[in-house]
Amino acid sequence: MHTTQPLYGGIEAGGTKWVCAVADADGDLVATDVIPTTTPDETIAATVRFFREHRGLSAIGVGSFGPVDLRPGSPAYGHITSTPKPGWAHTDVISPLRAALDVPVGLDTDVNAAALGEWRHGAGRDLDTIVYMTVGTGIGVGAVVNGRLLHGLLHPEFGHVRVPRDPARDAFAGSCPFHGDCLEGLASGEAMRQRWGRRAESLDDPAAWELEAEYLAHAVMNLTYTLSPERIIIGGGVAKHPGLMARVRARAFDLAAGYPTTPPLSDATLMDEYVVSPSLGDHAGITGAIELGRLSTISGKKGCS
Repeated sequence: MHTTQPLYGGIEAGGTKWVCAVADADGDLVATDVIPTTTPDETIAATVRFFREHRGLSAIGVGSFGPVDLRPGSPAYGHITSTPKPGWAHTDVISPLRAALDVPVGLDTDVNAAALGEWRHGAGRDLDTIVYMTVGTGIGVGAVVNGRLLHGLLHPEFGHVRVPRDPARDAFAGSCPFHGDCLEGLASGEAMRQRWGRRAESLDDPAAWELEAEYLAHAVMNLTYTLSPERIIIGGGVAKHPGLMARVRARAFDLAAGYPTTPPLSDATLMDEYVVSPSLGDHAGITGAIELGRLSTISGKKGCS
């Protein structure tokens, strides 16, 4: 008997664009589209039109910019909450999609979706605990811990952890409107733009990138000592700068100072396998969003099995 293979949708809901895709059960893409992030009504309506063109959808997953309320049972579940994105604060993303398309809709942060995509199909495959850090306009972290996406009081907001700043070396007070010189306030693309007066992609000053590597290396060690991941994956536009990852690895190894004695922190030659670029490249987020859709149809959907 001929059976139709199920299809899953994914949305990488960013502040600039929504990447929408449909994939088969093997994860192979069937169709994609890019929708500009304008107003919530316009963006969600265009997204619904895209998915209505594809019959047989079993579910959709959304990896969204945030913060987002991920607490089932919360009155604000599925809402983007206190975002600075004009017009998007307190927007319900999930209910309109579920009502219009009549399928289960899975939700997580955009960076947790990227972590899930890399864990399932990319650089974190076959590992139990991995971290994905994106360094772009802002800084975010997603994590799979013992095979489950990490949630808690909210979701990881690692961009706002504190990292040491030496005022003699870096007089920049930080770009974060809440904390000033937190990690995002010091090492994001926006922080680099404000500090150096140029966008990161046009910066070629070695001192700028040495400083960037310093902050990201501290972030790597904070993640190492708190979550004990088997691999740290660093993506985002800033992280693509030639030579930055090598600087981060070398400085992180120095900061570890031989503790713990477990490889790779005891063997510099293994750092290339510990701090890596995403093997899915720019497709980590949409791949993970499709996985969120698949998981929304499975009992115990908070896991990643």
